[in-house]
Parts: sequence; C-alpha cells; structure tokens
Amino acid sequence: MQIPDATALAELVRDGKASPAELVDEAITRIESTNPTINAVIHPRFEAARDEAAGGLVDGPFRGVPMLVKDLNCAIAGEPHHMGCKALKEAGFIAPIDSFLYRRFQKLGLVTLGRTNTPEFGSTITTEPEAYGPSRNPWNTDHSTGGSSGGSAAAVAAGLVPIAHANDGGGSIRIPASECGLVGLKPTRGRVSQGPDIGEAWAGSTIDGVVTRSVRDTATALDGISGPEPGDPYYAAPPLRPFASEVGVDPGRLKIGIAPTAPHGTSHDECIAAVEAAGSLLEDLGHAVEIAQPAALSEEALTENFLTVLAASTAADFHNLAAAIGRPLEADDVEPGNWFFAEMGRAVTGEQYLLSVQWTHAWQRRMASWWAHDGFDILVTPTLAVPPPPIGWLSDPELGFGRVQEIMLFTAQFNVTGQPAVSLPLHQTADGLPVGVQFVGPYAGEDLLIRLASQLEDAAPWADRIPPLWAAG
Repeated sequence: MQIPDATALAELVRDGKASPAELVDEAITRIESTNPTINAVIHPRFEAARDEAAGGLVDGPFRGVPMLVKDLNCAIAGEPHHMGCKALKEAGFIAPIDSFLYRRFQKLGLVTLGRTNTPEFGSTITTEPEAYGPSRNPWNTDHSTGGSSGGSAAAVAAGLVPIAHANDGGGSIRIPASECGLVGLKPTRGRVSQGPDIGEAWAGSTIDGVVTRSVRDTATALDGISGPEPGDPYYAAPPLRPFASEVGVDPGRLKIGIAPTAPHGTSHDECIAAVEAAGSLLEDLGHAVEIAQPAALSEEALTENFLTVLAASTAADFHNLAAAIGRPLEADDVEPGNWFFAEMGRAVTGEQYLLSVQWTHAWQRRMASWWAHDGFDILVTPTLAVPPPPIGWLSDPELGFGRVQEIMLFTAQFNVTGQPAVSLPLHQTADGLPVGVQFVGPYAGEDLLIRLASQLEDAAPWADRIPPLWAAG
C-alpha cells in the first residue's frame, strides 16, 4: 500500500493533481471519522483551515499539506491554548500572539487543522490529561501513545495528517514516535526558536520539532523551522547545507556504540531485541559496531539535578499561569503531580538551582567527550525501556511517577546535553506494537543523523506499515 507522506502530497499540489482545499477537506473527513476513537485532536480549526487553503498560501515546500500542532507552546493568536491544563481550559484561555514556530510552519506552506492532546504542561510521558482524557494508540487503543506529544503521534500514525508538531523536554518527541511507529527527531539545543514568549525552558532542555512517517519529511520540516529569531538567548550553528539535501547521502563508515540496557535499570526483552537487530543491520551496512556507551551515563546524580531544574521551572510556570488566568493558583486547578513539582520548586533556593545547572554543564562535557575524544559517531539505545504500556499504567496516582523513572532511561539525558537524537520505527513486538530505536549524534549533528536514518529507511522500510486503526480512505 503506497501511503503518501507530506512531500508526496506537496508534489501533487505542485503538479496540479490536487488542490490544497481538497487535501484539507480529505484530512478533515479523516479526523471527523477517527478522532472520536483516538482523541488526538482537541481543538479543531476546520473553517479557518479551509479559508487558508482557499486563499494565498505561502509557496513553501509543503504548500497545501494539512498538519496539526500540539497544544503546548505553538501558539496561534486568537485561538485556544490550554497546554492540557484544567485551569486554562476552564478559563477559556486564548493565545494573544502567534509563536515564531507557528509562523515558520506557515512559511513551509502547511495548513493547520487543529491542536493535539498533551499531558498537562507536557510533564509526563503518557498523554492522559484530566482536562481532555487519554489519547489512544492506533496500534492498540488500550495502550498509551506516549507523551508528551502523544496526540500528535496518534494523529500521524492513524493517517489523519502526514505531519504534526511535537516538542521534547525529556523525550516527548522520541517516546511518542517510538510508541506510535513514527520518525521523531529531537533537534539540537537552540536549533528552533521558542520565542517570543520563551527564551529557554528547563535550563535549555526543551526544543520543538515534528513527528512524521518519513525521514525526508522530517528533514524538510527541520529546514523550515530552524534558525534564530531576534532576541533568542543562543542558537545552534547553522548546517553547511540544507538538511533535506542529506537524505540519501552515504553517511560513510561510522563508529557506533550500542547500549541495549542502561547502566542503572533494565530494558524489556523486546527493546533489547530492537537495539540488537539495529546493531546487526548497521554492521551489514558496513559500520563499525560495538557495545559501548558514555561512562557519564552511569552518574546517578543527573536525576537529582535535573529534577531540581524541573521543579524550579514548574514553580515559575505556575507563577505565569496565575497571571494568565487572573487569580492565584490553587491545588485543584492542576493535576496533583504538577502541584507537587511546583511545591518542590518553591523550596528550591536560587543557590540550589544554579548549582544544579552548573553540575549539568560539567556533566555535559563529560558526556560530549565520548563523541569528541573517544571517536564515536553515534550512540544507539532503546528509545524507551518498555513497549507501549497500557493506558493508566503510567498515570497511576501512586505508582505512575516511579514507573516513569524506571522506563525513561535514555531520553532525558540528551535534553540535558542538548544533542540531537532521533527515534526510528525499526521494530515491532510479537503482538504488533511499535518499538523505536534511538540514535544520538554529536552536538549540531542532525546532518549525520539524517544521513544514517535515511540509509536505515532504505534498508528496512517502514513507511507503508499501518496500524489496525487507519483513517485513510
């Protein structure tokens, strides 16, 4: 079955074989028929999208292609922006301005059909907010989509749209991509502007991107959303050439370390099998592969210092949330886990916060030496230590937080280091659930990751693999 990606749909528009209005109407039909089952789209904007498709779209590489944006930080002026939060939903909060990112999606020619579900403030790795209910995995609707970009991943996996916005502060692009069988690339720190409202979040650990079905869609989107905006506190060095031009380029013979399990914690047998199979495939493609990982990954103090940053950041976010709703925030306004983090954050002193940031900066240098001095090009790990868990398993009020820590062994580290990392849909369990494999490159090394990812896509194609719940037609 030939499934068109965003690039193929844009080619239809350019060749006059389809109009943007036709593509938008078809996507709206798919959303209306399938979204009641998977609960991926929580704020439709169908009439606005139809108006945009009928008007003068920017002649970008994705002109006329329908997309969705996550309801977290990609603001559209005059439209709801609730971030999965009960208080913002009840207040009917409306975004006052566009984010820079949304305007860049528009310059790509994309047409936004709505906003997707996310856990409250994107603070966990399953999309089950109290405000909107759980998103459901098209591969098995009893299972999680991952988080925090779970609504976006469910929508792309089910064929509602070919591309959707996602963002990542501890794995929130890569984990949903893994659980829903998609390509999910977390860019380098500073690659994508978070302005105008945000300079950096979580001490620079958060970044925006997309989830897609193809490497070429991911590369083209990254070209469009990359680059600094006036006033950004810092930005990643620009690539030598467009990322899209790296698709299909031979990556050469790479030195690759594979780590099926973490220094602390264990991986499910299916996740170990996924990494081992990826290692065998890489060897078949001519790469030098060995069991290896940075020694700094074994430093358990990372968890404490990252949680200090996260808690303090949550407290600051709640200060801004109170201003947005026009009254002091109360415990019932938000979910208990986020209130707990904010309370932790209020107890963090300025000195403690800065000491944690300084510790992570030093740790980043110890991590970087594996790429810079030990001669490795790529690290390969499970994206998540388990296959997609059942809905409710990670959101359990007593056991959920501990379970998150137990299975989130390889993603947040590379938010802290700022390195690019991509989850590729290279494996499925015996009962058909997707299991992603993570590939981590050197700082500002998206070009290398894209070359390798496209090589793997050619060697082990996944684009036509569809879930049981598929909205095409």
